[in-house]
Amino acid sequence: MDAIFRVDGNDVVTSPFAAGPWDPSMQHGSPPAALVVWAAERIATPVAMRIARVTVDLMRPVPVAALTIETEVLREGRKIQLCAVRLLANGVVVVGATVLKIKVQTHALPPEAAIEPVELPGPDESRVEHVDFSSSPFVTGMSLRAARGHFGVPGPGAIWYRVDRPIVEGAAVSEAMRTMAAADFCNGTSAVLDFRAWTFLNADLTVNFSREPEGDWILLDADSWIGPDGAGLAMARLADQRGYFGRAIQSLVIEKR
Repeated sequence: MDAIFRVDGNDVVTSPFAAGPWDPSMQHGSPPAALVVWAAERIATPVAMRIARVTVDLMRPVPVAALTIETEVLREGRKIQLCAVRLLANGVVVVGATVLKIKVQTHALPPEAAIEPVELPGPDESRVEHVDFSSSPFVTGMSLRAARGHFGVPGPGAIWYRVDRPIVEGAAVSEAMRTMAAADFCNGTSAVLDFRAWTFLNADLTVNFSREPEGDWILLDADSWIGPDGAGLAMARLADQRGYFGRAIQSLVIEKR
């Protein structure tokens, strides 16, 4: 199949395209993060709501294998809905996530609340980025355009990401799913350490949205901090071609190869 996942009820078939750069039997963090949002978006709300925050905890390596989806509404209110989404492999929870939705309300805002524009080059003006050093099958389904820096090269970076492969077979890729798929690349966008000598896997991913993103391209304007004791942070301001709309942060596990 061309898609990353095929979903039948709560049962998920995973294609080899889900694999990441660290281990061919282990998924990249982006596919399960996007799948969590797909599942959350299918939970009905009492009024029109949109996703405001997603937190994904990668409890164990997510295998390139069959998964099961479990969902639960933790809090149902007039203004918010808090959902739990769990992905299981062989009955064991490998991903635990919470998704916060907030009621959609239209307000006439003052000028000082205007969306901050992106002053970096847009995706059409940015350099095509070839991630030749990565063996990740998932990356083959992404387009990258570097507005500043290079993917995987030490230093802050600003890279546009576009999802080119379907995530869930037969379903459109929503803007929130696109954002989650891009956001998991924070640690590669703003690498501090040499990918050939170090691993810096993320144990989690949190994305906050101030508004709904628009369009196919998502910008990660990213930076990383590495601590001396095996932990680090990768962070990014998130934007579309209209302007900035959110932030992403990953907790990193630092190890020598």
